[in-house]
Amino acid sequence: MAKGKDTVFFCNNCGHESSKWMGQCPGCKEWNTFVEEKKINVGNKSSLLSGKIVSRPMQINDISVEAEDRISTNIGELDRVLGGGLMAGSLTLVGGDPGIGKSTLLLQVCRNLSLANQKVLYISGEESLKQIKLRADRIGSFDENMLLLCDTSLANIAENIKETKPAIVVIDSIQTMYDEEISSAPGSVSQVRQATSVFLELAKGMGISIFIVGHVTKEGTVAGPRVLEHMVDTVLYFEGDRHASYRVLRGVKNRFGSTNEIGVFRMDNDGLKEVTNPSEYMLSGKPEDAAGSVVVCSLEGTRPMLVEIQALVSTSGFGIPRRQAIGTDLNKVNLLIAVLEKRLGLQMTNCDAYVNIAGGLKISEPGIDMGIALSIISSFKNKVIPDDIVCVGEIGLSGEVRAVSMINERVNEALKLGFKCCIVPKVCESQIKIKKDIKLIFVSNISDIMSLDF
Repeated sequence: MAKGKDTVFFCNNCGHESSKWMGQCPGCKEWNTFVEEKKINVGNKSSLLSGKIVSRPMQINDISVEAEDRISTNIGELDRVLGGGLMAGSLTLVGGDPGIGKSTLLLQVCRNLSLANQKVLYISGEESLKQIKLRADRIGSFDENMLLLCDTSLANIAENIKETKPAIVVIDSIQTMYDEEISSAPGSVSQVRQATSVFLELAKGMGISIFIVGHVTKEGTVAGPRVLEHMVDTVLYFEGDRHASYRVLRGVKNRFGSTNEIGVFRMDNDGLKEVTNPSEYMLSGKPEDAAGSVVVCSLEGTRPMLVEIQALVSTSGFGIPRRQAIGTDLNKVNLLIAVLEKRLGLQMTNCDAYVNIAGGLKISEPGIDMGIALSIISSFKNKVIPDDIVCVGEIGLSGEVRAVSMINERVNEALKLGFKCCIVPKVCESQIKIKKDIKLIFVSNISDIMSLDF
């Protein structure tokens, strides 16, 4: 490909710059990710942020970090994912599918912070002021601390932020912002990188906490250069089916806290509501005395969660039996069926097998292996597993039941929801401290399950 005089090539994945087009990026080794962009005049960048304070080095012992540096959003699930609250001077990227609830969640955050006497500036490049007002009316009442701005010019936005001096700023979305001095279209690699760097300097220089909304690609990653996620302090992904009622907020990067936490929300007509007990919510509507239904304790970050696994095994009407999995990996289901056939002698070569994680969750954790296997056995033999039994464990190819992490937290979660029995790996027996008020059944091999009398 020919290169123009004033153009360079950027990798759309990692931001690597090259003077010519290349099929494979030398930085991230991805193929066909180079796009052509106009050169950026770096010397004009300071015109957007004139008068910034020159920073000077400080001794590390002179720097004090206090709990007051965090700002509570009054949304417990969000504060949990952020590590205890919003950090002053932080830059947070929120990504998710269209219509998943990113703007709704951030508007609720703005409402709570404005009612707590924090000046909030909500900047939208996609919706008009009336559209935002209609959504805000469904959420609740706001006060004079909430400011709205519809603009896409970086120069105008930077001036408004410096003039109003808000404590919280929301940018919806980063792909709509543009710098007039860059000739490429909004959403391009150059524009997104320039906009993010401007907001990063505003956040650090003025001590403002800034949320930026990012669109996602069909692969589920934030659109634009990968360097966008490296520049920000926190990256949050909003997951879930837009047609389902629940949403999962997951932190994949957090410089101020752990990335092992998730927040669970429920979408209602008046906005997102916190789900403080996800296990009870996921098990609502579970059928009683139904073969193929098993409760398993999964782990989402550091939060144990009880979910129902359903399996249906029926005689196939075709020459090749059908296998289907919803909410978990199909390859895992095929592997576990092969283990059951080899180690337990179950003849399922002429049977269709369907496995579903009830509630629409997507779980890939190995600790649910025993639940999948037990639900398949239950449906194949048409034998009901009692409703007060929970199981957890990873299954190997030789049929052994392997250990899982955080076994005490899983057992405690089952105990809190009133379950009377828990099937756990034998190798975890010495780690379990909770042995009262719940019956523990230790198994070392998948064949031990067949000998249990339910």
